[in-house]
Amino acid sequence: MKRFFTRWGEGYLYHPSWIQKILSLLLLPLSWVYCLCAYLRYTRSVPKFLGIPVVSIGNLTVGGSGKTPLVSELARHFAKPAVVLRGYGRKSRGMVVVKDRDILCDISQSGDEAMLYATALPHAVVIVSEVRERGISEAKAMGCDVVFLDDGYGKHAIDKLDIVIDVATPNRFCLPSGPYRERLWRGKEVLLVREGETFTRSVILKNPTRKMVLVSAIARPERLDPYLPEVAEKIYFEDHHFFTHGELDAIIKRTGATSLLVTQKDFVKMASFKLNLSVLELSLSVDGRLIERVKEYVNAKKD
Repeated sequence: MKRFFTRWGEGYLYHPSWIQKILSLLLLPLSWVYCLCAYLRYTRSVPKFLGIPVVSIGNLTVGGSGKTPLVSELARHFAKPAVVLRGYGRKSRGMVVVKDRDILCDISQSGDEAMLYATALPHAVVIVSEVRERGISEAKAMGCDVVFLDDGYGKHAIDKLDIVIDVATPNRFCLPSGPYRERLWRGKEVLLVREGETFTRSVILKNPTRKMVLVSAIARPERLDPYLPEVAEKIYFEDHHFFTHGELDAIIKRTGATSLLVTQKDFVKMASFKLNLSVLELSLSVDGRLIERVKEYVNAKKD
């Protein structure tokens, strides 16, 4: 049932049916109130420099947009970067240092995205914190030279360089009529980037087998379709779902799969189960001008 509502909600926000469009229009008054509140929060925020350069990678809509691989690629260009994020889906609270040289906690304490950063970026510090300012201050105290803030556009009280991934959608309304959490507010300077222009994806399939079943717990999993090999079945869970060995083993037995095809984000939650996994390894090629713009900002903030 939870899976059904997750898929229904993603369809409503990004590819609405005619019934969903009618519901969206009925909810427009609430969207106007929501958008006004978001704008007032923006206008009342005064950006504060926290003593370390901060680069935010975010998007305006709910759901996935490719933030994680873009953060990872930009962080590779610095000597000691930190990645600070909320840690959606984790079972811990407060600030947790997930990685400093070594991984310091398990995935239940970090959440899937933070653990993916911890495994993908050997030289980075990874911190989860609901209060991003606290995580940024901790990164500064640990001697990091730059903080990459995952999903930080709406943190208007933090002085930062905002990189916003533009996500194409026919539904242009704010929540709850549409997928927009915020707008590109007047006076807010951002670097707007787009897949296919500023960055491109490439995917390598590791450990392919004869009969693969796709199992994924990412937002808007249809984004995977252009990169998929032939699969026997596609099984989707809600974003950040923590898998159990039993439910994955049941999928293998029901489908007769020779392996489960998973993303890197899902892999970090399944690796300990000793199941046969095929992995879609994603990498980005980023326009050099964006990398240079980020370096210029970081260097200017250090002076």
